[in-house]
Amino acid sequence: MYYGFDMGGTKIELAVFDEEMNQVWIKRHPTPKNNYDDLLCVFVELVKEADERFNTQGSIGIGIPGIPNVSNGTVFTTNVPSAKGKPLAADLTKMLNRPVKISNDANCFALSEAYAPVFKKYRSVLGLILGTGVGGGLIIDGKPVTGHNGITAEIGHLRITLDMLTILGMDIPKRQCGCGHIGCAETYLSGEGFEWLFNHFYHLSLSAQAIVALYRQGDAHATEHVERYTSLLASYLGNILTLFDTELVVIGGGLSNFDELYTLLPQKLPLYIYSIATLPQIEKARYGDSGGVRGAAFLHLGSPA
Repeated sequence: MYYGFDMGGTKIELAVFDEEMNQVWIKRHPTPKNNYDDLLCVFVELVKEADERFNTQGSIGIGIPGIPNVSNGTVFTTNVPSAKGKPLAADLTKMLNRPVKISNDANCFALSEAYAPVFKKYRSVLGLILGTGVGGGLIIDGKPVTGHNGITAEIGHLRITLDMLTILGMDIPKRQCGCGHIGCAETYLSGEGFEWLFNHFYHLSLSAQAIVALYRQGDAHATEHVERYTSLLASYLGNILTLFDTELVVIGGGLSNFDELYTLLPQKLPLYIYSIATLPQIEKARYGDSGGVRGAAFLHLGSPA
């Protein structure tokens, strides 16, 4: 059995999957925000309950809204203060008497999609999250690629490029990102960025859903906005694909529900990728909000093939 945890700022969710990767049980518990011992106890109690329920000792993976520190085994997360700077994996491994793996929640999202039955044929998968921010996960042969500092595929924090500035206009305000830097791509490409760009050019404050509705009605401003945004996204994605060259791109987050992306992006991407390259398959995520906990459960697996 595979146990997957999604550790969030408000709740810890455990989902249990059988050998066929079917979810068979789920339970949630409020996240202890300030006491590390209480946090550990929540994990231990949930695992013990699952062990007793299924008469086994399942493998354990945890997705976190942050980055595991590769050098010292601690975790960096701002949403769960009780875990920040703590050796969560090592402590739980000792307490539960089995290996515990931890990964960034975007990596877990990408891993979940790589193990979707329809996507198992792809050796290399880029998960792209267009939500509150822009997140990414890179999966090669069924394993997340995390890198020297655990920040591989933190693609939302790539800076905007010359192509992107040309699309937006050289005088576009250089926005400050939550990471502290100026001009990160996610400040323009996230769901909030999508809304900000519309407001910047047309002086109307609308939700992404309202803008998409106007686009589907043929509104001139919304049509121009979507043309600009998808060109911007294609330019950005072209650079990422030049770097990673994956066979599949899976898009999640709120903007993944803008179904026109899956037609518009393949039309625009050839302008921004290497001339000899063929386009990757671009697909909508299959597991939505459950992708993080599902991917965490599969951190111990080797290859989806």
